[in-house]
Amino acid sequence: MGLITQQSIAEQTDRAQGEMSVAEQTDRAQGAISVVEQKDGSQGEVSVVLASGSPRRRELLAQLGLEFEVCPARGEEITTKETPAEVVKELAGQKAREVASLIKSYEAGHPELVTPRDILVLGADTVVSCAAEGGREVILGKPKDEADAFRMLSLLSGKTHSVYTGVAVVLMDASGKAGEFSFFEETRVTIRAMSEEEIRWYIATGEPMDKAGAYGIQGKCAIFVDKIEGDYNNVVGLPVAAVYRELKKLGINLVLS
Repeated sequence: MGLITQQSIAEQTDRAQGEMSVAEQTDRAQGAISVVEQKDGSQGEVSVVLASGSPRRRELLAQLGLEFEVCPARGEEITTKETPAEVVKELAGQKAREVASLIKSYEAGHPELVTPRDILVLGADTVVSCAAEGGREVILGKPKDEADAFRMLSLLSGKTHSVYTGVAVVLMDASGKAGEFSFFEETRVTIRAMSEEEIRWYIATGEPMDKAGAYGIQGKCAIFVDKIEGDYNNVVGLPVAAVYRELKKLGINLVLS
């Protein structure tokens, strides 16, 4: 099996606005075909599905010229792990498996509507990890409200923290056999000291509310970033270079357009 490319991204709306059914999303995934290169050098086709509704992750894959479809995981995110690296890998795996299971169930129930084909489902999860009082390491996800965003940004102000993104890939071949692997990437980010006025201004922009650690490095928070060590795209939400590298180790070579 080989890998990926993008064009038709499904319209994403929340459930209250009439979210697309699994059947519709599966149909679309069947149409998002990527040309791939296998380990022996031959080329094949695979349907690629991104198990995330993040516009930033969609944009990163689209920049690579990858053909994929979007089918966000909707399950509750619950982790049994404690370290940031294990947390993001576990949550990314939950997302990828949930979507892969939905696709597999749909195909099993509607064999007349689908064409047997290799499918690759990619899930990802990002958290921020920083030192709190007493040196205790804390994991920051998305803020619950503005007060929580203020707490997070105050913790990050004037310090260096780590951003972890876990990536999980579920591979299903045309016969229905499945395999899974996961990895994580870490990037170190230094935020200059922010005044209370600056923190409240940034929160008022609304940008922090849907982002791990309550900031977006690619947005207005860029003016507060002093230094970055590692993959910038990892902080945005998807370490595309690492995705390419890890898949290539398995003999899955992206054929970029």
